[in-house]
Amino acid sequence: MDGLLQLGIGPFQVFDFTPNTVLKQYFRGQVGSFELKVCFAKHGDLTFEIMQPTAGESLMAEFLNQGGKEGVQHIAFDCHNMPMEERKKEMRERGFEPAMEGIWKGRKGTCNFCFFDTEASTGTIFESIEFSEDWEDPEFYWYPQPPAKNVSYDED
Repeated sequence: MDGLLQLGIGPFQVFDFTPNTVLKQYFRGQVGSFELKVCFAKHGDLTFEIMQPTAGESLMAEFLNQGGKEGVQHIAFDCHNMPMEERKKEMRERGFEPAMEGIWKGRKGTCNFCFFDTEASTGTIFESIEFSEDWEDPEFYWYPQPPAKNVSYDED
């Protein structure tokens, strides 16, 4: 995060993904149990995400265990309101299976996420995300500190 802060990207919202905050966790076709620190920083129209695996099996832990490399592990897209089940069906028809997925609980609403096993074909993993219309962020903290009070985080 400090490297991105140095580039002017941040501050970061830091969330805990655990079995209590992410329902229906699946990893490589099996019921999973992973824990991650997930950090978001908005910069213009882009959202930067940093994920740190803290427990269990995850694509992020696999990535880091491949010779200790760090860097871009996945790219996320939203598919313009296409329901997640349709996204999964379309990706399966293209030959890509879900590799990791779950339902993140917000204060209100949910975020359905699915990482597809696209690395062999594209060099990276592709993630699709679907926020419910009533989504409100769950509890988080800011790193290194909240944005200035006179700055709207959504407009950064």
